[in-house]
Amino acid sequence: MARYTGPKDRLSRREGFDLFGKGTKLTRLTVPPGVHGPRGLRGPSQYGRQLREKQKVKRLYGVLERQFRNYVDEALKTRGNTGERLIQLLELRLDNTVFRLGFAPSRPASRQLVSHRHVLVNGKRVNIPSYRVKKGEIISLSAKGLAVPSVKAKLAEKDFKIPSWLEKKAAVGKVVSQPKAEDVLEPISVQDIVEFYSR
Repeated sequence: MARYTGPKDRLSRREGFDLFGKGTKLTRLTVPPGVHGPRGLRGPSQYGRQLREKQKVKRLYGVLERQFRNYVDEALKTRGNTGERLIQLLELRLDNTVFRLGFAPSRPASRQLVSHRHVLVNGKRVNIPSYRVKKGEIISLSAKGLAVPSVKAKLAEKDFKIPSWLEKKAAVGKVVSQPKAEDVLEPISVQDIVEFYSR
């Protein structure tokens, strides 16, 4: 199971966006990483803009290049809106669904919950973060998972808003429909990604 294990603040600074939900813990977001700092930065080209968008979304969902490419290829093969389908494939990952339901404070934390076998799908343990949830499936946490302090704190939040494609009662969630592009709260330009891979 491959995943990025390097410095995370560096990635957020490169994209100019808090990728991992660190909030106030993340400092110097406006300064790109590297020894030279912001000096000599020019406006990005069209290719550069598309590349940055692809890298941002890839890092946001915690997937590596080959897996992301597979999602794009699958989206390109399906009929209809390619960008919408790509968003659906990424949003329907189990680790992302756990995050969207408010069971974990961030996607890396939800990935850890899944890989540590704390997440149940239709009552069965699933420890594959990339597992694709389907309409009608019920997602819940094990007793050990519910006892994790960060999970307790997240479930205690009253103002957490879940997207329209999910339903939640206490610590049990259900997939009620396919995700739509407008359900994604993060600023993502899917068109740039599709154009990047369609070159």
